[in-house]
Order: sequence, then C-alpha cells, then structure tokens
Amino acid sequence: MLTILGFAMIATFLVLIMLKKMSPIAALVLIPALFCVVVGKGAHLGDYVIDGVSSLAPTAAMLMFAIVYFGVMIDVGLFDPIVRGILKFCKADPMRIVVGTALLAAIVSLDGDGSTTFMITVSAMYPLYKRLKMSLVVMTGVAATANGVMNTLPWGGPTARAATALKLDAGDIFVPMIPALAVGLVFVVALSYVLGLRERRRLGVLTLDEVLEEEKETVLVGSGGAGAAGGSGASGAGAGRDTVGSGSGTDAENPGDDDFQGLDPDRATLRPKLLWFNALLTAGLLTAMIMELLPIPVLFLIGAALALTVNFPNIPDQKARLAAHADNVLNVSGMVFAAAVFTGVLQGTGMVDGMATWLVDIIPGSMGPHMALVTGVLSLPLTYFMSNDGFYFGVLPVLAEAGAAHGVTPVEMARAALVGQPLHMSSPLVPAVYVLVGMAKVEFGDHTRFVVKYAAMTCLVILGAGILFGII
Repeated sequence: MLTILGFAMIATFLVLIMLKKMSPIAALVLIPALFCVVVGKGAHLGDYVIDGVSSLAPTAAMLMFAIVYFGVMIDVGLFDPIVRGILKFCKADPMRIVVGTALLAAIVSLDGDGSTTFMITVSAMYPLYKRLKMSLVVMTGVAATANGVMNTLPWGGPTARAATALKLDAGDIFVPMIPALAVGLVFVVALSYVLGLRERRRLGVLTLDEVLEEEKETVLVGSGGAGAAGGSGASGAGAGRDTVGSGSGTDAENPGDDDFQGLDPDRATLRPKLLWFNALLTAGLLTAMIMELLPIPVLFLIGAALALTVNFPNIPDQKARLAAHADNVLNVSGMVFAAAVFTGVLQGTGMVDGMATWLVDIIPGSMGPHMALVTGVLSLPLTYFMSNDGFYFGVLPVLAEAGAAHGVTPVEMARAALVGQPLHMSSPLVPAVYVLVGMAKVEFGDHTRFVVKYAAMTCLVILGAGILFGII
C-alpha cells in the first residue's frame, strides 16, 4: 500500500504542477501532507517535516548565500567577459545562442555545483533570449541537460555517493565513463543545434543592432500613437520618426528593459579596479569547495560577506545589493523548504523504501546477467523521483548485490547508476532547478514538459555509448 501511495503522491504532484493547477510551493507542501494523513501517519507529520527541513537546511543556506555571492559578482562585472565572448560567438543568431547556452552551461559546470552553473548561465543568456524573443524553456532545458551530464564529475556528488555506497574508488568509476559522457555531451550540443535551428526558422537571424533598433521603433511608435490620440495624428507620428532619426540620448536608445541590465557596460555597480580581487576570490572559493576545506554553506557565507564588504564598503550600498537579490533568495529558499516537506514525508512514511523494494522485486531473474543495463534504465525514473542520497545509498546497494550474484561487478553497477543524471537535474526534488526556472522566469511545469523527453534521450545515449564501449 505504501508503494502505491508513494507513486500516487508523486504522480499527483507532477500532474498538478504541469497542468498549473497549483504552484510548486503549494503542491510540495499540501500534497505530501494530505498523503501523510491518508497513510495514517498524520500525527507524525510534524516530525517528518522537521527531519526534512533539518536535512535540507544546509542546502537552503548554501543557495541563499550563493545567490548573494554570484549576484554580487554579476553586478560588479566579473562575468562580463564571458558574456561578451558568448555574444560574439552568437551574433544574435538563435541557433548559435542555443548552442552557446549548452557550451556555457557545460563549461561552468566544471565547478561541480548546479546552482552556480544556472546562476551564471541564466544571467549571461537571459537578456539575449528576451531581446530576441526566444523560447526561455529552450534555455532552461538545454542548460539543465548539459549540467546533468557534467554533474557526474567526481566532485559533483553522484559519483562520490556511488563510490561511498559500494566502497569503490571514485576515479575507477568516473575515468572509464569519460568516453560515454563525452558522447552524451556531444548529443546535448547536437540537440541544442537542432533546437536552435527551430528557433532560427521561427524568428530569423538579426544583429543585436537591428533588434535594439526594432525595440526603439516599437517604443517610439507607441509614444507617437499616444500623441495621435491626443489630437494630431500626423504630428504624433512625425514626432516618433524624428526621434528615431535624431539618435538623441533618450530612453528610446535604452528602452527601459531591465532584463538587459546584465549586459549594461555602464551600470553603476561595476568595479573594474577590483576585477582581479573578485576573480581570485571566486577561484579560491571554488577551489576550497572542490577540496572540501569547509562545508559549502560556510564557504559561500564567508564569500558573500567578503564580496559585499570589499566591493560595496558603504552600508547603504550593501543593503541595496541584498535587496536587489532578495526575490531570488526568497523564491529559492522557500522552494527548498517546501521540498523538505515532500522528501520528509516520502522518507518518514517509508514510501521511498517501499517503492525501491518493489522495483527491485519485479526484475525478472533472467535479467540477472544484465543488471548493469537494468540499473542504467532504472536510474532514469529513480533519480527523478527520489533524491540522489535515496537512490545511491538506498537502492544501488540492493541492485549491486543482485548483480554480484550473476557476476556483474560493483564498478559496472556504479557506472550504470550515473546514467540518469541528465534527467535528475530537472527533478522537482533538486533545489538547483528552482534557481534555474526562478531566474529564467519560467514555470516549473513548462520546463518539465519541455525537458523530460530530451533529458531522457540524453540518458539513453550515454547508456548506449557505455554499453558500446564496454564500460557498462
């Protein structure tokens, strides 16, 4: 019964948010609370929620201070060279922009942190997508899938979990997987190329100057229309044309679109004299994170405090920067704590254990010699519907034991277990995905509908390459 209710709870959540009948925060809280009562453990709901919040509190703290830190770094211009390089490559061509999104997300993913990747990628690309009226779910889908492939890096989390769970060396798992992961990354770039061609057919190819000029004319024609409504249609329209021709330094040249502020070379928050300090601080922060010198939340807390103090020594300026990023902080941290209710109920009621046991039990005995393939396929739904901790520490050891009985080595099982990561990164249980959709102003349901099929295809490509190369 717990198994059925577990699947029913997840299905109910996904259907309601994809149909936009509930917001993700409300669904993450109310649906598990309802199912907890249905299971007959409503009296323990408080304990489950507190346990869930306790387990995710460090993640929420990390995201809060990471958003502040990278928000400040974006404000002061640290990532402007990356943005300019991507823009130079993209040339306002939708196809190049989508491919550039995949490449940027893959490169930034080398730090091993999904939230960091999404903050930098969205901050760099969002203004361009908005200017060219491109589909934002294409941006979130491509970024999430590229990051999912790179999430298998030893310091990214899943590989370390698999190694710990099966008492293996992370290098023995990851290094042989590199060819298959490379094929997966090439597939993501090819996919972004196809999606970019689709956007190009829909929008055409413009230069940034043409886009800005079109927006300028739209704004001015609108203001001219207002003048015409006031009485003199000819003079109103004429005024609009004269303004475009004059090139005067009015809002016509900068149509007040805050979405483009990330690329504004004259914004007041730039700190060019502190570029090297900010670059070294960021490099040091990422190095300390990879070397695990301190817990990640502590590193970002210290980093955010240093970044604010050095770049904005005046208290009012610091308050202004914190206020500027407050929306993102509140949205993401709120979503994480709401997800804590969902995961707390799943774990506390025993639904996760029941689901995992059922899935293992239904595997036919004849599939024993092919348990690595089975594990690779199961990693798609299992890492989507449960946390990495739940899968790698709860399910993988059981699968590995079944595989060992048929001569399948634990290291093969561990490699197969990594296959589902491109899909996992868009799971509603992954806090980083809320950073992605929140900063991109995309509905989570829209992102899910778009990305699931492409992410699943990427997973299967990696699995197929692993089998072809004899890795899995």
